[in-house]
Amino acid sequence: MKREKILVIEDEPDIQELIQYNLAREGYRVLTAGDGETGLKLARQEAPSLIVLDLMLPGIDGIEVCRRLQADPATRAIAVVIVTAKGEESDLVLGLGVGADDYLTKPFSPRVLVARVRAVLRRGGLSDPELSSEVIQRGPLVIDALRHEVRVDGKPVEFTHTEFKLLQFLAASPGRVFPRDHLLSRVIGEDAIVLARNIDVHVRAVRQKLGKHRDLVQTVRGVGYRFRDERSRT
Repeated sequence: MKREKILVIEDEPDIQELIQYNLAREGYRVLTAGDGETGLKLARQEAPSLIVLDLMLPGIDGIEVCRRLQADPATRAIAVVIVTAKGEESDLVLGLGVGADDYLTKPFSPRVLVARVRAVLRRGGLSDPELSSEVIQRGPLVIDALRHEVRVDGKPVEFTHTEFKLLQFLAASPGRVFPRDHLLSRVIGEDAIVLARNIDVHVRAVRQKLGKHRDLVQTVRGVGYRFRDERSRT
């Protein structure tokens, strides 16, 4: 197994040790931090592939850590899996809204955590042969998979791993309606939290970043989402 580097930011020693042990047993290189400030420093210095992030941290909390990771070009591409005792759906929406790729509530099974981490890391790669080398251009939008770059009206716009793959997947088949559960399995991953709200939050974030072109991603009530087909417009 490729020894990908994972940073665990968790202030409870027992949980930190549990996560570290189970990830290391799967072959990952694991770094740890007990607070947000230390975690951010390690993220910049070590450039891990993924961060397992607790929300309730001393000093800088997990939501603010996530915001700072997204704001820094050096850490923006790092995938994030949130683990927290805060299990309300509002917390899920907030965590995903600031750039997290997945969300796991405490107490959790170590086996489930490892599966989630594996799914998010797969998602970040170019594993889909249908999309991996394709440049998609749809009106004002250009999606370059090899560069992991999105341009809107010629200007680069930053997307998280999940947002990028969601937009790419929808734009590859304009006009086709994808049910939420299909998007969950193809974009989020089989091991992701199976909540329609998960997809809805990512779609909302994608639309916000598309700005005045937000209507490129359309809602089909009671079904799911589609990318607007320009050929069907009158």
